[in-house]
Amino acid sequence: MSDVRRRVPRTDTVLADPRLTVAVDRLGRATVKAAVGAAQDRARAGEIPPEQVVDAAVAALPIRVSSLRPVLNATGVVLHTNLGRAPLSAAAVAAAVAAAGYVDLEYDVGTGQRARRGRGALAALAAAVPLAEDVLVINNGAAALVLAATALGAGREIIVSRGELVEIGDGFRLPDLVTSTGARLREVGTTNRTTLADYAAAVGSETGFVLKVHPSNFRVTGYTAAVEVAELAGLGVPVVADIGSGLLEPDPLLPDEPDAAGALAAGAALVTASGDKLLGGPQAGLVLGRRELVERLRRHPLARALRVDKLTLAAFEATLRGPARPAYEALHADPAMLRRRVEALTAELVERGVAAAAVESAGAVGGGAAPGLGLPGWAVALPPAYAGPLRQRDPAVVGRVEGGRCLLDLRCVPAGRDGELRDAVLAVLADT
Repeated sequence: MSDVRRRVPRTDTVLADPRLTVAVDRLGRATVKAAVGAAQDRARAGEIPPEQVVDAAVAALPIRVSSLRPVLNATGVVLHTNLGRAPLSAAAVAAAVAAAGYVDLEYDVGTGQRARRGRGALAALAAAVPLAEDVLVINNGAAALVLAATALGAGREIIVSRGELVEIGDGFRLPDLVTSTGARLREVGTTNRTTLADYAAAVGSETGFVLKVHPSNFRVTGYTAAVEVAELAGLGVPVVADIGSGLLEPDPLLPDEPDAAGALAAGAALVTASGDKLLGGPQAGLVLGRRELVERLRRHPLARALRVDKLTLAAFEATLRGPARPAYEALHADPAMLRRRVEALTAELVERGVAAAAVESAGAVGGGAAPGLGLPGWAVALPPAYAGPLRQRDPAVVGRVEGGRCLLDLRCVPAGRDGELRDAVLAVLADT
């Protein structure tokens, strides 16, 4: 054992290998040195001969510095929260990369003076929703509502229907979110029915605003009643409409999803929404509406804590000004085209010995938007044993297990990457 330990190469000797020298530039010295140390420990423990330390260290190097692994989303869920919601467009990615260095974030290159932060992104949002007198972009949708509740409702009452006291992801509940700002919730109506008279009876001198929340992640059917923004706007107090999903204008595919332009036209004083859902951009919180109210939010001290960074602003502006977003294209994918892609991929896999079949598959919007709406599509059906190994690939291939099958739905897989999906499946077959 002592002889083996003496034969384990020194760290500086191992690091001098050209493969590891190059890796230091890509991954950093600490990461490479950790891989070397682990390989040396394996040699000292007798798991590998000392002569294999360098090769073992090279093999153990991570592909990238970040632990986040790229994923091919074959679930059929377009805005998959666990997979990062909306994928960015190529234009947004390029903009974020360009913003990674020094940029004129708060600087006017013409005058050499300080300028308004994020002015390009704000101008793009204002242009996208002309009915908004002013706009604000902060770090997420929940933050937009928190800022509105803090600036307009702290120490006062916020009136909301009991049927709209929603719970969002990971156990966060709207009542807890709003009351954390120091505002008091004034609940009106019942779970299934709330009328204009319920709201009117609650309005008083303590009212900060009426909150209209779109219950985007569930549906209540049957004996129901709800009050729309247009009716609430006549109560004489501001109406804040939390539309959630970030749809800026109507989409025929999503007739039940409220949009920012529609809410403002109906009389909402403010609209809050997310930027990484139906809008198809980076995570952001959007505030649109009356100039004096948006300015109150912008000037509130909390706004500084919730502001977005230069990468988000760059990607957000490019999302609005650039070409069609991947999320939009996935939502509106042609079922006939999906079928042709699935059948072609299935034929290739069957020819190579994979037990695959082309099947119809209903996708989903996801991200708490359009609950219950099925998106007609197609998927490659594989034996369920494929699901786990496919998730271990890099990029990971994430499908869904349903009806005793592993389904790879192509709705969210770019057409140019069908070959990667094929190769991943074939690699799993080869390993079995």
